Amino acid sequence: MVRTEADRDRGREETEEERADRKWSDLLQELRVAQTGVQILFGFLLTVVFQPRFTGLSGTDQDIYVATVMLGAATTGALIGPVSFHRLLTGKRLKPQTVVWASRLTVLGLVLLLCTMASALLLILRVALHNSLAIWLVVAMVGWFVICWFLLPAWARIRHADDVQSQPNRPED
Repeated sequence: MVRTEADRDRGREETEEERADRKWSDLLQELRVAQTGVQILFGFLLTVVFQPRFTGLSGTDQDIYVATVMLGAATTGALIGPVSFHRLLTGKRLKPQTVVWASRLTVLGLVLLLCTMASALLLILRVALHNSLAIWLVVAMVGWFVICWFLLPAWARIRHADDVQSQPNRPED
């Protein structure tokens, strides 16, 4: 393949197609981790309603459960969506666009996973603690997830952008 000047300026000797292939491979590895966790959580959530104690939950707790299951289903859909994108667009010479859309679905899936985790934690902690401490613990964990999943990567991205401006020949991801 012929490499353009823009390819060389990005710090890697790869064409747009090679770059899309590499990014797709990276995205698949990330999705494998997220999908496994979501499938385990969602499978667990689906069994809760069949437990004898479920009928003893308050109306509020049952509503939280329903919201959690719906969020889990939406999360599963968003994180499996990239597979469908790839399968339906394979051979159409749309790999770079597929990577962009799959990446967007993955970020949406992470946001939905955050909501699912918060909702599941709320339900579990309400049942376990029977007091307002549950809300505060969930808020703390949501804050932790936001820091780990969004703020630290944003900080690294900003920091890297500053480094790239001072050293323009550094390779990009």
